[in-house]
Amino acid sequence: WASKDKSSKKNVLELKGKNGVEFLIQYDTESIISDWHKVLNDTIRQLEDNDLYEKIPNIPNIERDDKQQDKRRSSKPSVTHSSSNAAEADQKRVRTKLMKLLQKRPTLQSVKEKGYIRDNVFGCHLATLCGLEKSSVPSFVEKCIRAVERRGLDIDGLYRVSGNLAVIQRLRFKADHEELDLEDGQWEDVHVITGALKLFFRELPEPLFPFSHFNKFLEAIRQTDYNIKLSYVCNLIKSLPQPNHDTMKLLFGHLRNVIEYGEDNRMTVQNVAIVFGPTLLRPEYESNNLTMHMVFQNQIVEFILNEYDRLFH
Repeated sequence: WASKDKSSKKNVLELKGKNGVEFLIQYDTESIISDWHKVLNDTIRQLEDNDLYEKIPNIPNIERDDKQQDKRRSSKPSVTHSSSNAAEADQKRVRTKLMKLLQKRPTLQSVKEKGYIRDNVFGCHLATLCGLEKSSVPSFVEKCIRAVERRGLDIDGLYRVSGNLAVIQRLRFKADHEELDLEDGQWEDVHVITGALKLFFRELPEPLFPFSHFNKFLEAIRQTDYNIKLSYVCNLIKSLPQPNHDTMKLLFGHLRNVIEYGEDNRMTVQNVAIVFGPTLLRPEYESNNLTMHMVFQNQIVEFILNEYDRLFH
């Protein structure tokens, strides 16, 4: 039976061939899919028994000692030439039927389009996720931001206070496998939603600030002339891939709104930068400059928050 991470549908069988190819077989009626399960199991056992028998070497027609004869009888009953041919014919017939069944299987793309299989939201490359959704900003990010702003930006410790980890993981699973409704009562704690949003960005295989731009942003933030620094950062943001640029614009615009309620939620520009710096920027390969990188990561986020209007408008 297929696990939930393979399909969110009920009554799903997972079949793996010897060549490593995997198939999912699903039917809404439990009794019918159970019959499939039994037939497939019986077929697999039959094929295994036949394979085992074929591997037993031919034995000359001579007397054997009693122990060896007993062992042979217990492992495989004597088979006449005609019954061997019948078993071989059955095996070929079963293989032919299975091949016909598997050749009729729909393409992976068509199965995804029907919603039977979904690509994970968490851990998916940003460009890939946006490509699948035909958008420049992941719908999960948009949903989270809308939900947080609806609940109220004046909540103390927004993005700093941790939500319940078990509930965050449950939300993550829901986002990966089913349609997510953040108005559902189980997500009533806003810190669960902010925690899930931070987790989404942490688990991107390549961060929101791409690896190719990491050192360039570090070089830009080191500039002593403020106008040159602003010009460098502005050009770098413009050079980002569209999904990175548009997602960054939405996220930082939202974080600016969070900062405007700083007297209530106690989230200053510096606090937001400390939370999001290591989440949004990281080098492709770890180095000995980890502490120094963290300082610059925070400074970059803080600079973009302060200059948001000039950088994105």
